[in-house]
Amino acid sequence: MSLDEKTAAAQASELHRRPPVPRWLLGLGPLVLIAILLGLFSLLNAPGLAKLSEGVPPKEEVAVEDIRLTPGQIEISVRNEGPDPVSIAQVNVSDYYAMFTQTRATMAPLESSTLTISYHWVDGDPYEVALVTSIGGKIPANIDAAALSPERGTSFFGLMTLLGIYVGVIPVALGMLWMPFVRRASTAWVRVLLGLTVGLLAFLAIDATLEAVDLVAGNGSFGGPMVVFLGTVTAYLILEGTDAWMRRHQKLSAAGQPAALPPQRLALLIAIGIGLHNLGEGLAIGSAYAVGSLALGASLIVGFAIHNTTEGLAIVTPLAKQPPGLARLALLGLTAGAPAAAGALIGATVYQPALAAFLLGIGAGAVAQVAVKLLPLLKDHTGKTFTPLTAAGVILGLAVMFTTGLLVQA
Repeated sequence: MSLDEKTAAAQASELHRRPPVPRWLLGLGPLVLIAILLGLFSLLNAPGLAKLSEGVPPKEEVAVEDIRLTPGQIEISVRNEGPDPVSIAQVNVSDYYAMFTQTRATMAPLESSTLTISYHWVDGDPYEVALVTSIGGKIPANIDAAALSPERGTSFFGLMTLLGIYVGVIPVALGMLWMPFVRRASTAWVRVLLGLTVGLLAFLAIDATLEAVDLVAGNGSFGGPMVVFLGTVTAYLILEGTDAWMRRHQKLSAAGQPAALPPQRLALLIAIGIGLHNLGEGLAIGSAYAVGSLALGASLIVGFAIHNTTEGLAIVTPLAKQPPGLARLALLGLTAGAPAAAGALIGATVYQPALAAFLLGIGAGAVAQVAVKLLPLLKDHTGKTFTPLTAAGVILGLAVMFTTGLLVQA
C-alpha cells in the first residue's frame, strides 16, 4: 500500500470514528442511574421487603428543643428525629391532662411542631410534663422551676448584645493589656507564654467538644454527635487550606521554602479561632437565658470575665517581638470577642441543639488548628519543642482555664 493510500485510509477511519463522550457526562451518568433506581425503589415501596415491617410497632424518637412559659400557657417545641411519623395525642402536666394546640398534627421525620398548652402554672414550681403520642409513647419535657420567659423585643436583643460584650469583648480586651509585659519578656519567658497559649487553646478545644457532644447526647436528629465532629474537621481543614494558600503567596526563605508563619498572621489566626469558640459559647448563653435556665448575676459575669481574660493574653503573645499598632490590636480584640454577642443573639432567637453543637464543633476545630500552628514556635536553640519550661507553660495554661472555668456556673 502506497503512502497516499495509507493516508486516505487513515482519513476515512478518522471520519468514521465516534466523537469522545464528554467527561462531565461520564460522571453524571451513574448519578442519574442511582437516582432512577432509588426513585423506583421508593415508588414501589421496597418490593419484596414489606414483610419485614409486619407486626413491628413504629419507632418514635422525639426531641424537645425549646420550652417557653407565658401567662397561662406553656409552649413546647419538639422535633421528630425517628424514621416514622409521630402524632402528639395528649399532654399531661403533673398528672393533669391539659388542653393544647399544635402547629403540625403529624410530624414526618425531621419535622418540628410547637405545642401551646393551656395551663396556669405557678412561678417557681416544678412541673413534670409528658407528651403522649398516638400509640401511647411518652416524651418527657420537665420544668425544674417555672419562670416567665423573656419577651423577645428591642430591650431583650439589647440585653443579649450587652451580655456578649460583657463575656466576650471586654474580657479579651483586658487580657490584651498584658502586651507591654509580653514585649519586655525574655526569649525563654516568651516560650513559656507560648506554651501557656497552647494549653489555653487545647483546653478550649476539649471543653467545646465535650459541651457540644453533651448538647446532642441522645438526640439523633441531624446526625446527633456526628455534627460536632463534622464542624471540628470542617473548621480545621478550612483554616489549614487558608494557611497553605497564604503561604504559597508569601516570599520564600533563603532555602527556597516559605518563611515561618508571620507573628501578626498567627495572632490573627488565634483571634479567629477564639472568636469561633466564643460564637458557640455565646450561643449557649443566649439560649440558656431565653429558656429561663440562666440567672444573669454579677458573680456569673465576673466568672466569665476572668475565664475569658486569658484569651486576650493568647492573642498578644505571638506579637512579643513585632508589636502592632492600636488599630490592629483593636481589630484582633473585636475578632475574638464580638462573636460572643452575635452568638447570644442567635441563641436567644433561633436556638437549635444541632446548630449549637455544630458551631461549638467549629470553634473546637479552629482553636485546635491554631494550637498546632503554635507548636513550632516552642522550639529552643536545640530544636526541642517540649522543654521543661514549655511543658510547664502548657500545664499552667490547662490549669488556669480549668480553675477559672469553675467560676462559671451557667
